[in-house]
Amino acid sequence: MNKVIIFIILVCVSFSPVFGQEYSGATNYNGLLSNGPGSRIHGKNARTTVTADTLTLPFFEDFTGYNVYPDSTKWVDYEVYINNTMGTSPVSRGVATFDALDSHGYPYDSFSNIDFRYCDSLTSQPINLVGSLVSDSIYFSFFYQPQGNGFYPLPNDSLMLYFKDQYGGFVKIWAAAGTTLQPFQQVMIPITDTLYYHNSFQFRFVNKAALYWADAVWNVDYIRMDRNRSAGDTTIVDVAFTSDPTFLLNDYSFMPYNQFYANPLGEIVTQVSDSIKNSSGAFQDVNYSFAVNDVTGGAVLSAGTSATVPFSSHQSQQVTDPLSVATFPAYPPGTSVVFETQYSLSAALGGPSANDTIVKDQVFDNYLAYDDGTAEKSYFLVLSPTLDGRIAIEFHLNEADTLRGLAIYFGRQAPAPSYKNFNIFVYSALDNVNGATADVVIDSQEFYVPAYTDSQNHFWVYTFDDPLPLPAGTFYAGTQQPAASGDDTLYFGLDVNRIGSNHAYFNVLHTWQQSLISGSIMIRPILGKHVSGTAVADVHASQFKWQVTPNPATDRLQLEMETEAPQAVYRITDILGNCVLQGAAVNNKVIDVSSLAPGIYLVNIVNIGIAGAPQKIVKL
Repeated sequence: MNKVIIFIILVCVSFSPVFGQEYSGATNYNGLLSNGPGSRIHGKNARTTVTADTLTLPFFEDFTGYNVYPDSTKWVDYEVYINNTMGTSPVSRGVATFDALDSHGYPYDSFSNIDFRYCDSLTSQPINLVGSLVSDSIYFSFFYQPQGNGFYPLPNDSLMLYFKDQYGGFVKIWAAAGTTLQPFQQVMIPITDTLYYHNSFQFRFVNKAALYWADAVWNVDYIRMDRNRSAGDTTIVDVAFTSDPTFLLNDYSFMPYNQFYANPLGEIVTQVSDSIKNSSGAFQDVNYSFAVNDVTGGAVLSAGTSATVPFSSHQSQQVTDPLSVATFPAYPPGTSVVFETQYSLSAALGGPSANDTIVKDQVFDNYLAYDDGTAEKSYFLVLSPTLDGRIAIEFHLNEADTLRGLAIYFGRQAPAPSYKNFNIFVYSALDNVNGATADVVIDSQEFYVPAYTDSQNHFWVYTFDDPLPLPAGTFYAGTQQPAASGDDTLYFGLDVNRIGSNHAYFNVLHTWQQSLISGSIMIRPILGKHVSGTAVADVHASQFKWQVTPNPATDRLQLEMETEAPQAVYRITDILGNCVLQGAAVNNKVIDVSSLAPGIYLVNIVNIGIAGAPQKIVKL
């Protein structure tokens, strides 16, 4: 028997809303973790499970690397997200991000998003402290930051630290309450209780989060534990990269190689840059160098440059060097090409060496993108009940090509918007944009539904019925969310680390406006040869009939369905997907909505495999 679930979504807005606004919200989803342990990022360093020997002091971890999961030689669990995009001005490249998303990138509880619960944990491998004395002056230190590039943890959220005693119990040692964005702060904790001086000591970070605020982000960085320290031992003896280097492309982050090769001087950057921090308390001369290699063909594109840059104590600065490439190799159209850039630094003071080298891939594949492949937030429109909403992203082609479809990264919603339909539009011009006097639609594809990840770049691929030839020049591609469809809370991935809003436009009041949300909306045109889609366009919405009455309503709604749905569930959520009511749903079900504020509500029933037409009602 097929499982049938019905969702009722009531989205509340006030009687006098300011429609036509764009917003950023929580992602509620991390596609990079969608395959669970073993997922790969940029083709590097898949997670492997290693049974580590008992560790000894010193312990050090700054999360520098390319794996999205913790290093299993140091950690026993893998619920946190290791990345270089969620932290703001970290101590060194890479942080461990705690949120309300599990190791697969999904909310811990998809059906109840109004409760607090323990979420991510990060537990060290056992550390042997046998024979330790109080006089050894063992200190544990780390840096933490609320919010970062995500959404802040609420005051009732918390980040906690536990130590394992000799009896096997974990004792809470430290905690911080949720707050808005703060700089990374260092915490120093002496380990003076002999209950912790045993052969299987462990420490564990845990966060507690309100599930309806699913980002609830905490970042942890630069964990150190060693003997012969003191409360004043807060200075870090390290010079390190603190961010990923810039892309080699001038505007796009990714593009097909044939489009690049048609105008390399117009697409390649003239200089490369990265951020370096001298965390030590002394002046340092830092040697910095980079080189660029063609991984696909094996050629050296640029031997790079090297320079010595003076850094004052505790100084962060961006280092910039010119990029000079004499010629670029030729490849047949459709070839996937990778240029690898290696950045290195050295300084006289020594310190950890893992964060002294960064390798970054510049990928040329079959799509155009302004984003870097990670979503820190979501982008959505709030629509008028009677008007549609459109998003269009501006792209350019250096030579004629064939548009095969769009790849879209959707932010997850609770409940999931599985049957909120949308249409895809391609334009050669937008009214009142770049001198145009009217919209010029060159193709449209109707009745798609949002979905989440697949194996191709963690986007969902929507292919066109027929390939669309495009000339060189500018085109716009995006989505239309029909009026009265419930799509006003449809979330798109937003990469806040890439500034692509100057290419994004939205239209909710019959007028195109340039986006004012900083970041890149994650919609990518797919070009070139044939690709297989990962979604079906035709949903047959008319197969399931239902209604809710009365409309307007005062204190009760009655659900009337054409077909009884065993084990059905109704859910009432607000505009951000926050669940306020839920329960069993049957035909003629009476739902008490007297506690809801007056306003306009969206009612949407979803039956797995079949979609009904959404309805909007008025609550008096």
